[in-house]
Amino acid sequence: MTRILLVVFVRDLMLARRIGGGGILGLVFFLSLVTVVPFAIGPDLRLLSRIGPAILWIAALLASLLGLDRLFQADQEDGSLDQMLLSPAPLELIVLVKCMAHWFMTGLPLVMLSPLFGLMFNLDGPALRSVAATLLVGTPTFTFLGAIGAALTVTLRRGGLLLSILVVPLAVPVLIFGVSAAQSATIPFLTPFLVLCALGLASIALAPIAAASALRSAGE
Repeated sequence: MTRILLVVFVRDLMLARRIGGGGILGLVFFLSLVTVVPFAIGPDLRLLSRIGPAILWIAALLASLLGLDRLFQADQEDGSLDQMLLSPAPLELIVLVKCMAHWFMTGLPLVMLSPLFGLMFNLDGPALRSVAATLLVGTPTFTFLGAIGAALTVTLRRGGLLLSILVVPLAVPVLIFGVSAAQSATIPFLTPFLVLCALGLASIALAPIAAASALRSAGE
Protein backbone atom coordinates (compact mmCIF):
# COMPACT_ATOMS: atom_id res chain seq x y z
CA MET A 1 0.00 0.00 0.00
CA THR A 2 2.88 2.36 0.78
CA ARG A 3 4.26 1.81 -2.70
CA ILE A 4 0.91 2.69 -4.27
CA LEU A 5 0.71 5.93 -2.31
CA LEU A 6 4.28 6.81 -3.23
CA VAL A 7 3.55 6.18 -6.90
CA VAL A 8 0.48 8.45 -6.71
CA PHE A 9 2.53 11.20 -5.07
CA VAL A 10 5.35 11.03 -7.62
CA ARG A 11 2.88 10.79 -10.51
CA ASP A 12 1.04 13.93 -9.42
CA LEU A 13 4.32 15.83 -9.07
CA MET A 14 5.39 14.77 -12.56
CA LEU A 15 2.02 15.67 -14.06
CA ALA A 16 2.11 19.07 -12.39
CA ARG A 17 5.55 19.78 -13.85
CA ARG A 18 4.60 18.46 -17.28
CA ILE A 19 1.36 20.40 -17.52
CA GLY A 20 3.06 23.48 -16.13
CA GLY A 21 -0.11 25.06 -14.83
CA GLY A 22 -0.74 25.02 -11.09
CA GLY A 23 2.45 26.00 -9.30
CA ILE A 24 3.82 28.57 -11.73
CA LEU A 25 0.40 30.06 -12.49
CA GLY A 26 -0.42 30.41 -8.80
CA LEU A 27 2.96 32.00 -8.08
CA VAL A 28 2.58 34.49 -10.93
CA PHE A 29 -0.94 35.37 -9.76
CA PHE A 30 0.29 35.81 -6.19
CA LEU A 31 3.14 38.04 -7.34
CA SER A 32 0.85 40.08 -9.60
CA LEU A 33 -1.66 40.76 -6.84
CA VAL A 34 0.84 41.76 -4.15
CA THR A 35 2.65 43.96 -6.69
CA VAL A 36 -0.44 45.83 -7.87
CA VAL A 37 -1.88 46.59 -4.42
CA PRO A 38 0.95 48.90 -3.23
CA PHE A 39 0.67 50.89 -6.47
CA ALA A 40 -3.09 51.22 -5.99
CA ILE A 41 -2.87 52.28 -2.33
CA GLY A 42 0.07 54.65 -2.65
CA PRO A 43 3.33 55.23 -0.74
CA ASP A 44 1.80 55.22 2.77
CA LEU A 45 4.21 52.79 4.45
CA ARG A 46 2.27 52.65 7.72
CA LEU A 47 -0.92 51.71 5.90
CA LEU A 48 0.89 49.12 3.79
CA SER A 49 2.48 47.50 6.83
CA ARG A 50 -0.93 47.35 8.55
CA ILE A 51 -2.81 45.73 5.69
CA GLY A 52 0.12 43.75 4.29
CA PRO A 53 -0.59 40.45 6.11
CA ALA A 54 -4.24 40.54 5.03
CA ILE A 55 -3.32 41.18 1.39
CA LEU A 56 -0.79 38.33 1.43
CA TRP A 57 -3.37 35.96 2.90
CA ILE A 58 -6.07 36.94 0.41
CA ALA A 59 -3.58 36.50 -2.43
CA ALA A 60 -2.62 33.07 -1.08
CA LEU A 61 -6.26 32.00 -0.90
CA LEU A 62 -7.02 33.07 -4.47
CA ALA A 63 -3.77 31.58 -5.79
CA SER A 64 -4.54 28.28 -4.03
CA LEU A 65 -7.87 28.03 -5.86
CA LEU A 66 -6.13 28.07 -9.24
CA GLY A 67 -5.80 24.57 -10.63
CA LEU A 68 -7.80 22.90 -7.87
CA ASP A 69 -10.55 22.01 -10.32
CA ARG A 70 -8.03 19.74 -12.07
CA LEU A 71 -7.10 17.88 -8.88
CA PHE A 72 -9.36 14.93 -9.72
CA GLN A 73 -10.76 15.93 -13.11
CA ALA A 74 -7.67 14.80 -15.01
CA ASP A 75 -7.95 11.39 -13.31
CA GLN A 76 -11.62 11.25 -14.27
CA GLU A 77 -10.85 11.99 -17.91
CA ASP A 78 -8.05 9.44 -18.40
CA GLY A 79 -9.64 6.66 -16.34
CA SER A 80 -7.17 6.82 -13.46
CA LEU A 81 -9.97 7.58 -11.03
CA ASP A 82 -11.57 4.19 -11.72
CA GLN A 83 -8.26 2.52 -10.94
CA MET A 84 -8.01 4.47 -7.69
CA LEU A 85 -11.50 3.34 -6.71
CA LEU A 86 -10.45 -0.27 -7.31
CA SER A 87 -7.05 0.13 -5.65
CA PRO A 88 -6.27 -1.88 -2.49
CA ALA A 89 -5.16 1.38 -0.89
CA PRO A 90 -8.00 3.27 0.81
CA LEU A 91 -9.31 6.09 -1.36
CA GLU A 92 -9.09 8.45 1.62
CA LEU A 93 -5.32 7.94 1.79
CA ILE A 94 -5.00 8.42 -1.97
CA VAL A 95 -6.88 11.72 -1.68
CA LEU A 96 -4.60 12.72 1.20
CA VAL A 97 -1.49 11.99 -0.87
CA LYS A 98 -2.84 13.85 -3.90
CA CYS A 99 -3.58 16.89 -1.73
CA MET A 100 -0.07 16.79 -0.31
CA ALA A 101 1.42 16.65 -3.81
CA HIS A 102 -0.78 19.54 -4.94
CA TRP A 103 0.26 21.66 -1.95
CA PHE A 104 3.91 20.79 -2.49
CA MET A 105 3.72 22.23 -6.01
CA THR A 106 1.42 25.20 -5.35
CA GLY A 107 1.31 26.18 -1.67
CA LEU A 108 4.90 25.58 -0.60
CA PRO A 109 6.41 28.03 -3.15
CA LEU A 110 4.05 30.73 -1.86
CA VAL A 111 5.17 30.09 1.71
CA MET A 112 8.85 30.18 0.78
CA LEU A 113 8.55 33.45 -1.14
CA SER A 114 6.09 35.19 1.19
CA PRO A 115 8.87 36.96 3.19
CA LEU A 116 10.19 38.45 -0.05
CA PHE A 117 6.72 39.61 -1.05
CA GLY A 118 6.16 40.94 2.47
CA LEU A 119 9.01 43.41 1.97
CA MET A 120 6.80 45.18 -0.59
CA PHE A 121 4.45 46.03 2.29
CA ASN A 122 7.19 47.32 4.59
CA LEU A 123 6.83 44.40 7.01
CA ASP A 124 9.53 44.03 9.63
CA GLY A 125 11.31 40.82 10.64
CA PRO A 126 8.79 39.54 13.23
CA ALA A 127 5.87 40.29 10.89
CA LEU A 128 7.57 38.44 8.03
CA ARG A 129 8.13 35.41 10.25
CA SER A 130 4.52 35.51 11.44
CA VAL A 131 3.19 35.65 7.87
CA ALA A 132 5.41 32.78 6.75
CA ALA A 133 4.48 30.63 9.77
CA THR A 134 0.75 31.21 9.38
CA LEU A 135 0.84 30.55 5.63
CA LEU A 136 2.78 27.34 6.26
CA VAL A 137 -0.12 26.14 8.41
CA GLY A 138 -2.97 27.73 6.47
CA THR A 139 -2.21 26.98 2.83
CA PRO A 140 -2.51 23.18 3.28
CA THR A 141 -5.95 23.82 4.77
CA PHE A 142 -6.97 25.66 1.60
CA THR A 143 -5.82 22.65 -0.43
CA PHE A 144 -7.74 20.12 1.65
CA LEU A 145 -10.90 22.23 1.65
CA GLY A 146 -10.48 22.67 -2.09
CA ALA A 147 -10.27 18.90 -2.49
CA ILE A 148 -13.86 18.64 -1.27
CA GLY A 149 -15.02 21.10 -3.92
CA ALA A 150 -12.90 19.41 -6.57
CA ALA A 151 -14.45 16.03 -5.74
CA LEU A 152 -17.97 17.45 -5.87
CA THR A 153 -17.35 19.04 -9.28
CA VAL A 154 -15.23 16.25 -10.76
CA THR A 155 -17.80 15.36 -13.43
CA LEU A 156 -18.30 18.98 -14.55
CA ARG A 157 -16.34 20.25 -17.53
CA ARG A 158 -15.97 23.79 -16.20
CA GLY A 159 -16.38 23.46 -12.48
CA GLY A 160 -13.83 26.09 -11.47
CA LEU A 161 -16.39 28.79 -10.68
CA LEU A 162 -18.64 26.41 -8.75
CA LEU A 163 -15.60 25.11 -6.86
CA SER A 164 -14.71 28.65 -5.79
CA ILE A 165 -18.27 29.28 -4.61
CA LEU A 166 -18.14 26.09 -2.52
CA VAL A 167 -14.66 26.55 -1.07
CA VAL A 168 -14.44 30.27 -0.26
CA PRO A 169 -17.12 30.20 2.52
CA LEU A 170 -15.33 27.24 4.12
CA ALA A 171 -12.01 29.09 3.92
CA VAL A 172 -13.26 32.27 5.63
CA PRO A 173 -12.52 31.05 9.22
CA VAL A 174 -9.01 30.02 8.13
CA LEU A 175 -8.54 33.46 6.58
CA ILE A 176 -9.76 35.24 9.72
CA PHE A 177 -7.49 33.42 12.16
CA GLY A 178 -4.58 33.42 9.72
CA VAL A 179 -4.68 37.18 9.34
CA SER A 180 -5.19 37.63 13.10
CA ALA A 181 -2.09 35.56 13.85
CA ALA A 182 -0.05 37.24 11.11
CA GLN A 183 -0.84 40.69 12.53
CA SER A 184 1.07 39.81 15.68
CA ALA A 185 2.19 43.42 16.17
CA THR A 186 -1.32 44.37 17.32
CA ILE A 187 -2.90 41.01 18.21
CA PRO A 188 -1.43 38.20 20.38
CA PHE A 189 0.06 35.56 18.08
CA LEU A 190 -0.36 32.29 19.95
CA THR A 191 -4.14 32.03 20.38
CA PRO A 192 -5.20 32.58 16.73
CA PHE A 193 -2.22 30.51 15.57
CA LEU A 194 -3.32 27.54 17.68
CA VAL A 195 -6.86 27.87 16.33
CA LEU A 196 -5.39 27.97 12.82
CA CYS A 197 -3.45 24.78 13.57
CA ALA A 198 -6.62 23.14 14.88
CA LEU A 199 -8.49 24.06 11.69
CA GLY A 200 -5.64 22.61 9.66
CA LEU A 201 -5.64 19.34 11.57
CA ALA A 202 -9.43 19.08 11.27
CA SER A 203 -9.24 19.60 7.51
CA ILE A 204 -6.53 16.95 7.16
CA ALA A 205 -8.65 14.48 9.14
CA LEU A 206 -12.06 15.19 7.61
CA ALA A 207 -11.52 16.53 4.09
CA PRO A 208 -10.10 13.29 2.60
CA ILE A 209 -13.10 11.38 3.96
CA ALA A 210 -15.59 13.87 2.48
CA ALA A 211 -13.74 14.05 -0.84
CA ALA A 212 -13.45 10.26 -1.11
CA SER A 213 -17.17 9.90 -0.46
CA ALA A 214 -17.94 12.41 -3.23
CA LEU A 215 -15.59 10.62 -5.63
CA ARG A 216 -17.27 7.28 -4.93
CA SER A 217 -20.65 8.83 -5.63
CA ALA A 218 -19.33 10.29 -8.90
CA GLY A 219 -17.91 6.93 -9.92
CA GLU A 220 -21.16 5.06 -9.48
